[in-house]
Amino acid sequence: MKYISTRGDKTERHFCEILLEGLAPDGGLYLPVAYPKVDDATLTKWRGLSYAELAFEVLSLYIDDIPAADLKDITARTYNKSVYGFDEITPLKPLEPGLALEALSNGPTLAFKDMAMQLLGNLFEYELGRRGEQLNILGATSGDTGSAAEYAMRGKKGVRVFMLSPNGRMSPFQQAQMFSLQDPNIHNLAVEGVFDDAQDIVKAVSNDLEFKRKYKIGTVNSINWARLLAQVVYYFAGYFYATKSNAEKVSFTVPSGNFGNVCAGHVARMMGLPVDQLVVATNENNVLDEFFRTGSYRVRGSAETYETSSPSMDISKASNFERFVFDLLGRDGARVKALFKDAIEQQGEFHLSADEFAKVPGYGFVSGTSKHSDRLATIKDTFERFGVMIDTHTADGLKVAREHVKPGVTMLVLETALPAKFAETIVEATGRQPERPHWIKGLDGLESLPKRFVVVPNSAQTVKDYITQHCND
Repeated sequence: MKYISTRGDKTERHFCEILLEGLAPDGGLYLPVAYPKVDDATLTKWRGLSYAELAFEVLSLYIDDIPAADLKDITARTYNKSVYGFDEITPLKPLEPGLALEALSNGPTLAFKDMAMQLLGNLFEYELGRRGEQLNILGATSGDTGSAAEYAMRGKKGVRVFMLSPNGRMSPFQQAQMFSLQDPNIHNLAVEGVFDDAQDIVKAVSNDLEFKRKYKIGTVNSINWARLLAQVVYYFAGYFYATKSNAEKVSFTVPSGNFGNVCAGHVARMMGLPVDQLVVATNENNVLDEFFRTGSYRVRGSAETYETSSPSMDISKASNFERFVFDLLGRDGARVKALFKDAIEQQGEFHLSADEFAKVPGYGFVSGTSKHSDRLATIKDTFERFGVMIDTHTADGLKVAREHVKPGVTMLVLETALPAKFAETIVEATGRQPERPHWIKGLDGLESLPKRFVVVPNSAQTVKDYITQHCND
C-alpha cells in the first residue's frame, strides 16, 4: 500500500514514511492510492473478532512495511481491558430501539482521541526504535487531542511533544489533564488566540520544510494518516456490535469540528462497510453544516469563532475536510489545491459548482447544528429517560442524530468524551456532578495539581524559537 498527497504530488510513499511526517511536502494530506475493498466474506470473517484482532486486520490492509507479528503485538498492547476498562473496548450503550451510543471514551483521558493516540504512541516508539531516531511532535488541540497525545507519548523513548492550545478556552478538567503533566518530554504552549490560530501555527511550521527536517517535526493531529486510520477500526466494531448480518445497514452520527472522526467513517464506507448515512453534527461553529447544506465552505476568523460549552468543536477551519473533497472531486489534486490553498488563502472561502455539489449525497453525508440550549435539553432528557449521562459534544451528536433517524436503520452516535470533562455544563443541565470513572487512577483532585505551561503569542516564529531552544538544551 502506497500513499499520495491530496494536492497533486503523486510521489508514492510507504506507511512508515508518512507516519513520522504529517503533512505532505506540497502542503496536502496523505491518502492511500486506493482504498482496499472489504467484501461480504471478509465482513463475516471479522464479525466476532476481539477489538485488538479487528484492529490488526484493518491496519494490515494499509500497513505492509511493519512485519505482521510486530503489528499484531502493537495492536494487542494498545487495545486491552487494562487500558480501556472493558473487554469490548467500544461497547454500545442502547438508548431506545434503533438508537445507541458507541462508547469511545473509556481510555486514560476520557476522550475518543485515546482510541487513536494510544496506537500512535506505540507506532512512533516502534518505528523510531527501528530507525534509531528521535521525533519532535508538534500539535494543536481544542481540548482532547492534547491530553490524549501527551498521555500516549509521556515517557516514550525518542519523543518530545510540543502541544499548542488556545489560552483559556478549554474546560478546567481539560486544562488540568494537560498542564499537570510534569514529564520532561512534554511541553504545553497556551497560544493567545483560538484553536484555528494554534492549528495554523502547526501548519506554518510543518510547511517550513528546512525547519521541519532539521528538527524532525512530526504531528499527532488528525492530519496524520495513522491517527485517522486507527479511527476506522471502531466504525467496523460498532457495525458488528449493532447488527446480526451483513445485509443490515447502520448510520453514524459524529460530533465534528475538524472532520477527522467522521472522515474515518467516510474511509470505512469507501472500503465497503454497509453505512447508510454519515451525519455531521456541529455546534454554533457550523462551518461544516453550512457546506453540506449549500456547497460553500467559508472559514471563519477568530472573532467569528464562538466559545461554546462543547469547546473541542470550537473550530472554524476543518483540516481533514480536504481528504473528503479530494475523493468527492475524483481525486483531482490540482482542483483541490486551487480550493484549499489558493481560494482559502486569498478569499477565505470556496464554492463547489452545482455538478460537484450534486455528488455529495452519493457519499452518504448529511448534517445538522446544535446550540447550548439544545445541549442542555439533550443532556437532561437522556439522563432522566435513560439514566445515561452524556457530555456536551455527544449531546450535540444525539440532538442532530434524532433529526436523521430512519426506520430499520440503526443509528449509532459516537460518544466523544465522558461527562466528567465538562462538569459545569452537566451540573447546569441535570443539577448533578458527573462521576469520574473508577478504573482510572488519579482523577480525584486533578484540577488542584501544580500546572506546567507557558503562554505564547500567536506567532509561528515564537513557537519555532521555543522548539529550537528546547531541542538544543
